[in-house]
Amino acid sequence: MRRGTVALPDTWVYALRLPHDPRAARVARTTVRAALSGHGMGDVLDAVELLTSELVTNAYLHAKGPASLRLTALGEGRLRVGVRDSHPCIPAPFARPPGDRVRPAPASGVGGRGLFLVQEFADAWGGWSLGDGLLDRGAGKLLWFEVGGER
Repeated sequence: MRRGTVALPDTWVYALRLPHDPRAARVARTTVRAALSGHGMGDVLDAVELLTSELVTNAYLHAKGPASLRLTALGEGRLRVGVRDSHPCIPAPFARPPGDRVRPAPASGVGGRGLFLVQEFADAWGGWSLGDGLLDRGAGKLLWFEVGGER
């Protein structure tokens, strides 16, 4: 009897619906840690966990409904993370061309650092409007970022 090893696929997708709950960011971080650890992507784990937490926290703070998280391994060590929520506004840096940088928040400020971190730690990012909510049941936005792979 011949025994072989099973190779994990290079591409995969995990999707998670998150309730409008202050604990959603913690659930998202736990999911990211489990998925990336299980697929041997420890080299990007800290950055992905941080940035995912920021996007999910913003979804909780600015949207009224649930959010969804999608982790997509694109192959060759590249990962895309998307967070969808019901708020239609696409914030900077997602609404700007990648070369157009946002300034860091003032040191005395209470918030405003999360989206700055995206441009510092992600290799690519963007956002799509999903409608304004008046006639479109899929209203809101999708924000995404990518990390890893060849640079």
